[in-house]
Amino acid sequence: MATSVLRITPSLLVGSRAPAVIARNIRVYRYSWGVIVSGFFEPLFYLLALGVGLGSVIGDVDGVSYAAFVAPAMLATSAMNGAVTDSTFNVFFKLKYNKIYDAVLSTPVAPFDIALGEIVWALGRGLIYSTGFLAVMLALGLVSSPWAILVLPVSVAIGFAFAGAGMAATTYMRSWQDFEWVTLTIVPMFLLSATFFPLSSYPPGLQLVVRVTPLYQAVDLVRSLTTGAVHPSLLLNLAYLLVMGVIGLWVAARRLDKLLLH
Repeated sequence: MATSVLRITPSLLVGSRAPAVIARNIRVYRYSWGVIVSGFFEPLFYLLALGVGLGSVIGDVDGVSYAAFVAPAMLATSAMNGAVTDSTFNVFFKLKYNKIYDAVLSTPVAPFDIALGEIVWALGRGLIYSTGFLAVMLALGLVSSPWAILVLPVSVAIGFAFAGAGMAATTYMRSWQDFEWVTLTIVPMFLLSATFFPLSSYPPGLQLVVRVTPLYQAVDLVRSLTTGAVHPSLLLNLAYLLVMGVIGLWVAARRLDKLLLH
């Protein structure tokens, strides 16, 4: 599992000019790292307020403390938030207002390189959040399995999935008002993807809906790794996220080609 996740991004970058796009983003953000780091705190506050605070009242859930139950979901949410923020709002501004990509295309960089570079940059932001969150979990004693070592490569897959989907969706956005659809998608998914309550507590019909959402795949993966409840079906969760990312990358590249070159 870890090997496949770690190899996917380097293999995509081989022969691509996407590193030039990533390098540009690094130069732009070199004096603005506070903007990136700030996005880490919202899931952390949820963990402290609900997982630790409310957890003292709730007790154990599925054999672990409520804080240990909620923390993996917040880590997965951190990876999602980081990827979605960069691949939607930031990409839209570059595409529609700054016209960055029009200038980039005057170089040997192609639309696919732009899509891949932005997606890798976005998943990197999600990975930064996930790394910080895993450190918090370790400090609070919320990790009970050595399988947790795979959480970071899995976070790359989570970021890849949501960055790909986010950038693909952004290429269809016409104005800032369209981003209400992003909020309308992310918030219910965050609240209902077994983040705060076990899946068994939902009505049967809703369970089926939750099981097919991408954040549930991420939460189930991370939670299983940190609690030691590892099972072969987790490979399906991983495959879901990787396929979602590849499809998002393909759509984003085709849409950029259409928007910028035709």
